[in-house]
Amino acid sequence: METQISEIAAGVYRFSTFVEQVAPPAGFTFNQFLIDGEEPMLFHCGQRALFPLVAQAAAKVMPLERLRWISFGHVEADECGAMNSWLQVAPKAQVAFGALGCDVSVNDIAERPPRALEPGEVLELGGRRMRWIPTPHVPHGWEAGVFFDETTGTLFCGDLLTHAGRGSPLTDSDILGPALEAEQMFRAMSMAPSTAATLRALAELKPATLALMHGSSLRGDCAATLEGLASFCERECVLPSAP
Repeated sequence: METQISEIAAGVYRFSTFVEQVAPPAGFTFNQFLIDGEEPMLFHCGQRALFPLVAQAAAKVMPLERLRWISFGHVEADECGAMNSWLQVAPKAQVAFGALGCDVSVNDIAERPPRALEPGEVLELGGRRMRWIPTPHVPHGWEAGVFFDETTGTLFCGDLLTHAGRGSPLTDSDILGPALEAEQMFRAMSMAPSTAATLRALAELKPATLALMHGSSLRGDCAATLEGLASFCERECVLPSAP
């Protein structure tokens, strides 16, 4: 395996590791994102087993000790498994995560106390603004959330729009179709009456780029893609009529 480096937006670097054994026969990508600034942020930590590969790739972009913020979309091994490994190599770094997730999990599992973020709170990275947006149970996890880079219009989506295959780092082609195929395979999303509304609120941001944890990132009509996912979830959530 190797971790590939791509700049998907100005100062936003994607570290992607393709694992052929996951979701065969297409395989699966595990992506982390480095947002450069005076106080750089890593979004997604990856699994502990992938840490050496990802850290080696990140070190080609900047010295790891410069890292100031670490975050992720929800508490899961491929999102935060290597969290403490990153804290060890970046002594000035601090985890920044939603207050709910800190109370439920991160206060206990992080080696250093995290910064608890309130809904809509903005982290100033120096030259860029990262807004924390809670998305409870979307795509899954009570503590789930996303970051919106107000400077470049990049929405860091976590597991939203997950799709299989190696793909290109950044595409303007359809990713909704492959994402719905993956959802039929994994059944990973929580489907609730509020799911579609949460996705439509993200679409209203009109992001320029969707940075995905699994699959190709999207540059194009990102709002329409999120609206399409919302419509799918709305249909899936319809209860059958009573006999």
